[in-house]
Amino acid sequence: MNDPQTETAPSTAQRIFLVVVDDTEEMRVALHYAARRANHTGGKVALLYVIEPADMQHWASIETLMREERREEAEELLQKLSSETADIAGSLPIVYIREGRRSDELLSLIDEERTISILVLAAGTDPDGPGPLITTLVGKHVGKLRVPITVVPGTLTDEQLDALS
Repeated sequence: MNDPQTETAPSTAQRIFLVVVDDTEEMRVALHYAARRANHTGGKVALLYVIEPADMQHWASIETLMREERREEAEELLQKLSSETADIAGSLPIVYIREGRRSDELLSLIDEERTISILVLAAGTDPDGPGPLITTLVGKHVGKLRVPITVVPGTLTDEQLDALS
């Protein structure tokens, strides 16, 4: 006779690879890497888009219109990236849209969504450093993260990423 506790025991948790979406070329590197890793490990990709506040408090109606336009742009971009991600990862990603400062919203999301297991970022190719988000996270906020960060070189090609993952 089968033991019912054995049959209903939870399987290992699915890895969720979180990628912060922006308009940089290196973001696409992080996304491709995360999608490949998710595909090979039976995980999923999560996309976070943060709409940063405009500094127009004295023009409330214009600020509201700008916020709506940025939200529409975010949704369009995430829809396109979701399709591309699904082609590589084998499933549609989880999508988050938030408003606020990018690093603050990222830290809040990781704290709130306990299913997120890995943050994937790609280093910028600019000679000034890896990028503001990586600099912030591995600097003063590194002790606040409950998940590991995978930093992928932003110069890798899709072929190189496929070979790595």
